[in-house]
Amino acid sequence: MKSPAELAAKLGRQWQSASLRTSRLLQRGHWPLRLMIGRPTAGIFARETEAVRRHAQSWRQVRVGKVAWESTVYRAGEAPVELPVAWEIGTPSEWIEATGDAAIQAEYRALGQLVEGVDPLFHSLILRHRSLALDRPAGEVFKASEVALALSPGCAGGRPLRAVTVCNIDSKFLERNRALLTQMLDARFGGLAGGAGLEAFLGAAEDSDHWLLVAPLVPGLLPFAQQRVPVGELAGMPGEASRILIVENERCLHQLPALAGTVAILGAGLHLGWMRQEWLIGRHVAYWGDLDTWGLAMLAGARRALPGVRPVLMDRACFDRYAPALAVNEPVRAGAEPPEGLDATEAAFYQYLCGLERGRLEQEFLPADTVAAALGAWHGQTQR
Repeated sequence: MKSPAELAAKLGRQWQSASLRTSRLLQRGHWPLRLMIGRPTAGIFARETEAVRRHAQSWRQVRVGKVAWESTVYRAGEAPVELPVAWEIGTPSEWIEATGDAAIQAEYRALGQLVEGVDPLFHSLILRHRSLALDRPAGEVFKASEVALALSPGCAGGRPLRAVTVCNIDSKFLERNRALLTQMLDARFGGLAGGAGLEAFLGAAEDSDHWLLVAPLVPGLLPFAQQRVPVGELAGMPGEASRILIVENERCLHQLPALAGTVAILGAGLHLGWMRQEWLIGRHVAYWGDLDTWGLAMLAGARRALPGVRPVLMDRACFDRYAPALAVNEPVRAGAEPPEGLDATEAAFYQYLCGLERGRLEQEFLPADTVAAALGAWHGQTQR
């Protein structure tokens, strides 16, 4: 036999479960809840008749939800006994009231206010990661929702976060709400902001220098075979490195052939604002990324930073050749429209990918001989 206090405590514990809290508040299929109270056994009824009577009386005093009663016959009783068998909770507000916990009730009211004030895209985030929202003023959360909808990959254009001006925010807003905004952007863009880091995702200059994997493609060009280097030190690249190959993913290092005078810079992802640096002017620069909308969006970002950059293995012919065996679904696309920075052919390829069920081909799965041939062709053309 469960008492009202025992089941109220159980309801309170359920509120603390992020997944249960989120699903119950957002999905109608959970309601009504039916919590089983349990019946006394014949032995308990016979030995503790007064305790059973008090148990039934405690449930008659419950004013939240609906208590289901059933008539039960015991040999020790003179007549059928009405006993509570289940507690039905019909709505989220009844759930919270039934806990009898003032702190939970206050939290529920605060979360309700926040959910009403942010875009529906972020409702699950607010409810699941409540501390991100409850630890700051409601107005700040509402503004963060507005800002997250206004931001886009690379929109900072190489400026520091404090110089990003959207939605009339102050210069410290993005830093002050970094964690919340990153989670909101992850909700929009499938986790990319959290994976890349906020500065890299927005294309903003970082206060703490970004590190990239640098690898010369012939021995002796640099004093190491591969090394992580802060962006600020790339300006020291020797003049003998006349060709720079920028590669989206570090996992592709093993596919790169030996190329004279060439240095590969890998793992920049969306962090491409550094390509505006003067040391790149006068060098031959190529970009190689995934064959999907995000890869093309990064190519666009690279070209906005350095208009003369040349794409390698990022066209429809390459995609169509290998897609039947290698293409997969792209969970979240970079956007419905081609980003600024693509030429007409690349923009048409972007739209083509948006119309495919399997519109993503990751660069590291391309055959090594195909990669070597394409990069060798680029290298040969830059010698003319």
